[in-house]
Amino acid sequence: SGVDYHRLIEGRDLWIGGIKIPHTKGALGHSDADVLLHAICDAVLGALALGDIGYHFPDSDISYKNIDSKILLKNCIDLIDSKGYKVINIDSTLCLQAPKINSYVVQMQQIIASIANVTANDVSIKATTTELLGFIGREEGLKAYATVLIGLK
Repeated sequence: SGVDYHRLIEGRDLWIGGIKIPHTKGALGHSDADVLLHAICDAVLGALALGDIGYHFPDSDISYKNIDSKILLKNCIDLIDSKGYKVINIDSTLCLQAPKINSYVVQMQQIIASIANVTANDVSIKATTTELLGFIGREEGLKAYATVLIGLK
């Protein structure tokens, strides 16, 4: 499983699930700060005890500055592939107060599925608010959880 958090600030784009989503705030991070893809990366890496995205793609490395997180996910998928494994399915949950993401879910599923070499039906993306509670409810940040089932190729 994987989890990721990012602070929301004005003046940044909001990338979630490989899609740029119109919003007044964006996620702060060294890369494009795609909280969903980062949680999935950690889940993929964690399934084989391969560390986390901070180990593989450190924010001290300038080559990852503003990198598209789809590239990071592809690298994680390639790594488990090289070890003889493949993704079976992905289950994820986004925690954010706004914006509503329902109209983007199908496109996110398609993007993630194409990178992970599964079908869109194998990628679950759910979202919840925190009912205005905490840093998420105040729109100071967002969070994502992901669980990935892997199997031998």
